[in-house]
Amino acid sequence: MAPMAKRAVTEITLTYSAGSSPQAAAEGVNQLSGGHADWRKRLAALLPKTTWNTRFTPAPTGYLHLGHLVNAIYVWGIARAYGGRVILRMEDHDRSRCRCEYEQALLDDLDWLGFVPDEATTTSYRDCSGVADGVLHPFRQSQNEMRYRNALAKLEECNLVYSCTCSRRDIEERQEEKSRLPVSTAEHLETLPEADAELRYTGYCRARSVPASSTKARRVVLTEKPQVFDDLRLGAQRHVPSLESGDLLARDRDGNWTYQFAVTVDDMVQNVEVIIRGEDLLASTGRQLQLSALLGRQDSPQFLHHTLVRRSDGAKLSKAASDTSLRERREQGAKPEGLIGEAAFAAGLTPDASELPVSDLARLFLPGS
Repeated sequence: MAPMAKRAVTEITLTYSAGSSPQAAAEGVNQLSGGHADWRKRLAALLPKTTWNTRFTPAPTGYLHLGHLVNAIYVWGIARAYGGRVILRMEDHDRSRCRCEYEQALLDDLDWLGFVPDEATTTSYRDCSGVADGVLHPFRQSQNEMRYRNALAKLEECNLVYSCTCSRRDIEERQEEKSRLPVSTAEHLETLPEADAELRYTGYCRARSVPASSTKARRVVLTEKPQVFDDLRLGAQRHVPSLESGDLLARDRDGNWTYQFAVTVDDMVQNVEVIIRGEDLLASTGRQLQLSALLGRQDSPQFLHHTLVRRSDGAKLSKAASDTSLRERREQGAKPEGLIGEAAFAAGLTPDASELPVSDLARLFLPGS
């Protein structure tokens, strides 16, 4: 087997060695999607009965991999099965990491695979050098600075924003002093599956009256009010953002809007009613719900957090880890329906890795599938 092909087998199909079949490859990964036993029935019962919006939100910080394809399968499949519209949003808020080459590559991947957005076409993003014809792209984060400034100003009027000079290392050092946490907080953190990986901000700068001119970083005050929601796949969830993450960072020291803040504002402004994403973002939901309420959103969105595709060592696929990209697989001769079938099987949505055209995705999410 050629070296490039062997690399693709090892990294993207996760658990099998060179020469083994796709079926053997996902053994131990395929969990038949997990979650609530009747989650497909719940989709039929709980999703809006009229046309609703969801979104696919790639960040052009690397090439798309199998994990992104799994998310696309869920987003487009559920939307097509239950009357949803898919918005393509470019999450390029972190200008230090975004690259035009990555953006063009992900657009090429979507076109090749056959994923067609209902709003914000791939063609509309082809000019990534700046504002096209003097018009701001409503779904490109980097071109909507005033949207985030206005949202932050609204919170400032309510005295919910303060400047923060804490670095990540500062926060890590304070978190290491776990014995100083209130007993109720420590006990709550122990109940969370990702508690060990969560950085909790203790509110150190909240009462320090840090001058606004000394840093661009801003935090939003979160309360201890529990956020309760019914995940469409996982069932009832209860989050307490102030105990889990602490006050939310809205803008970092470099002046970049953070993921947590930007997506919450965008989802409200763009009327995204159903948010479909991986389980790695489940812990973000409570803080985003509380933030959207502070911003004045009346109707909370619904959430579905799907299973992740992981490598054999248990780690999720990552751009940073250079996991084999969809682009590489395409260059090696993979077919769109073959790659979609492989991803659906790895996610536990199908009993085998048979070819699956994008036009057949809806059936994966109907009751009885």
